[in-house]
Amino acid sequence: MQTVHRLTLEDALVLLEAAEAEAERIGVKETICIADDGAHPIALHRMTGARLTGVEIAIAKAFTAAGHQRDTHKFNEPPNGPALPGNEAFGISHMHPGKFAIFVGGFPIVYEGQVIGAVGVSGGNGEQDKAVGAAALRAFEEKIAPRAAAASG
Repeated sequence: MQTVHRLTLEDALVLLEAAEAEAERIGVKETICIADDGAHPIALHRMTGARLTGVEIAIAKAFTAAGHQRDTHKFNEPPNGPALPGNEAFGISHMHPGKFAIFVGGFPIVYEGQVIGAVGVSGGNGEQDKAVGAAALRAFEEKIAPRAAAASG
């Protein structure tokens, strides 16, 4: 038997706030999705001016990162990215049509060795999406994880 940790809406809002602040700092309009451990969205925020298509893309990135428990860009990192042509998972994105993203912008949220959710970011270039995702993950480590550890204490 194991203990299951869950993100709350209040947690997700902290992550969204940090992600949006970073997006504003670097001057990019992003859509940010926070998903739970089942890869379902808890919170979604499309910044004013962000592309309409970013909504579904951010959800797909969060779904993939939570469900497959890895950063989405790692599927295509040469030379061994498993989704690259000729590698073992080439075509994996067709397994969940419209929901499985194998490019930069999805990041699992890990607590005590367990993936408890994910962040999906869409709207910038790869480096911008990584920076915004990293801000959300930092907020988790600095604000949410310590509070959870103290509560289980």
